[in-house]
Amino acid sequence: MSSILITGGSGFIGRHFCTQAQQLGFQLCVLTRNPEAAAVRLPASVRLIQRLSELEADYAPEVIVNLAGEPLAAGRWTQRRKQRFYDSRINLTDRLYDFCVARGHKPAVVISGSAIGYYGPGDQPVDEHSTAVDGFSHQLCKTWEQSAKRFETLGTRVCYLRTGIVLGEEGALARMLPPFKLALGGPIGSGKQGMSWIHINDMVGAILHCINNPQIGGPVNATAPHPVSNAEFSTCLGVALNRPARLPMPALMVKLLFGEMGEELLLQGQYVLPNKLLVSDFQFQYPDLEQALQQVVAG
Repeated sequence: MSSILITGGSGFIGRHFCTQAQQLGFQLCVLTRNPEAAAVRLPASVRLIQRLSELEADYAPEVIVNLAGEPLAAGRWTQRRKQRFYDSRINLTDRLYDFCVARGHKPAVVISGSAIGYYGPGDQPVDEHSTAVDGFSHQLCKTWEQSAKRFETLGTRVCYLRTGIVLGEEGALARMLPPFKLALGGPIGSGKQGMSWIHINDMVGAILHCINNPQIGGPVNATAPHPVSNAEFSTCLGVALNRPARLPMPALMVKLLFGEMGEELLLQGQYVLPNKLLVSDFQFQYPDLEQALQQVVAG
């Protein structure tokens, strides 16, 4: 039975992953700042620790799943918040690496979080081999991936999960639903910016697929195979809710309300293709947006 050390295990993606991995028989240990809160969200069999120093000297997880990170879309990007984005991602990844080095341990695989923000904005499809457009999101993801890459010096296989918008009962979609339910939703700015998304079930499936397939390494786009424009997404969400979705949010208002965060995350976008998952025969449960939104909205 394989053991997995997980960061971010009580978050939206982490909680779903822990539930599925526990059902598959994995032994799970979650590093968390708040074990009491995490215990409410996770299966009882999951071990919870606050510090890596709590682990026994002979603890040697075969897999590390590193999902922790301060949410980017929770508010305006001040310099202080930007530093927290780095600290919660890069500093923690560095600590995991130092922990393994100090114990002389080589995990078989590290699944390390990243995001499609790595690519920067663009209106042409991109895959794992595409170049990037510079910006804060790109620099954050690039630095995070560079930190995780150090595991390769131990002989560990490393996958960088460049994750899109994850659709489920939490996360970005949950914040979109209230105005759309009131028929106050619609495109943001021009509506032409790409929205690369993935259903939470496929997100968990992609993590497990990367763990179980030793030929997969490096950047892996965790997105569905059919990205859409923001306008298309708004229309599909309106249909799923049986509500009109025609009230646009002007770009100027987005910039005034959200500043740099709004410009990079709301007004810009990417059309990202999951080529590595597709060529390795990953089977998406929800490849199409309409089907995915209908499932989430239906609960």
